[in-house]
Amino acid sequence: MLDPEAKALLDAVKAANRPDYPSLGAEGARRLYKDTRAAVTPPAPEVSELDNIAAPGPHGPIPLRYYRPAGVDKKEPLPALVFYHGGGWVIGDLDTHDVACRTLANEARCAVISVDYRMGPEYKFPCAVDDAYAALLWVAEEAKRLRLDPERIAVGGDSAGGNLAAVVCIAAREKMKAGEAGVPKIAYQLLIYPATDMHMQTDSHRRYAEDHLLTRVAMDWFQDQYLNGPQDRDDWRASPVRAKSLAGLPPAYVLVAGHDPLRDEGEAYAMALKKAGVPVAFREFPGQIHGFVVMGKAIPQANQALAEMGVALKLAFGQG
Repeated sequence: MLDPEAKALLDAVKAANRPDYPSLGAEGARRLYKDTRAAVTPPAPEVSELDNIAAPGPHGPIPLRYYRPAGVDKKEPLPALVFYHGGGWVIGDLDTHDVACRTLANEARCAVISVDYRMGPEYKFPCAVDDAYAALLWVAEEAKRLRLDPERIAVGGDSAGGNLAAVVCIAAREKMKAGEAGVPKIAYQLLIYPATDMHMQTDSHRRYAEDHLLTRVAMDWFQDQYLNGPQDRDDWRASPVRAKSLAGLPPAYVLVAGHDPLRDEGEAYAMALKKAGVPVAFREFPGQIHGFVVMGKAIPQANQALAEMGVALKLAFGQG
């Protein structure tokens, strides 16, 4: 059964008859997404520190937002979560996911570094991957200055951000195997309804293709903005479930929503990780829709999900 609050939200969106993202173009879609956040986003919790900073990257500086949780010593080296926001590799930014990042910082008692990676259509695949990996490397290199524990750095994200977090883990493993210096050993991956297969052929893609916040039309448009062409769908940097091997990756927490086109590919990735010997905590919110985790004002279960993820991170960081 669809969660009552999720159903009420879908009904309200349908009644509003707002335009779909493809009809608006990338800039219009970004504005619409940002403008609709206030109606669903809970109040921002206090954190002890927030700083807008930047990391160098192969395509230019990468804006970051650095959070330290409330109630921690200013000098204490904290574990860290490098977070990649969702939005189909086209929409979303540091502001749209600010409350979720604050909440995760406080719940997990860790620093959070949110990454404003480059997006399509202005920057095509694999620019987002390049930025995501470069940001992780910089955080690890600057751990002492940022008052972080370099041995306890996790990655995470929702939707497209979950895709990037998964891909960064594979990239780090490959670069470590190749003997590249300075590659951090990622402690954990927090994958929130991640996109893992660009072919989009699962049953959940068929079942929830319409009348949901993430439709098939929107997914096709997001792909067109991000990828260079259909050939990119087979690249593991776009479809991490298609990597030759998932062995040796960090332990994972994979969350899926039951009424989400991405539900089945999220579960498929969790099962593939398990089959490869990676410890996985798989969590389904059966009544929920795609994107619910950042909608705690309209969907209270989002707050439960963030609290559970905070516990998972604490345990991964040895703070449980």
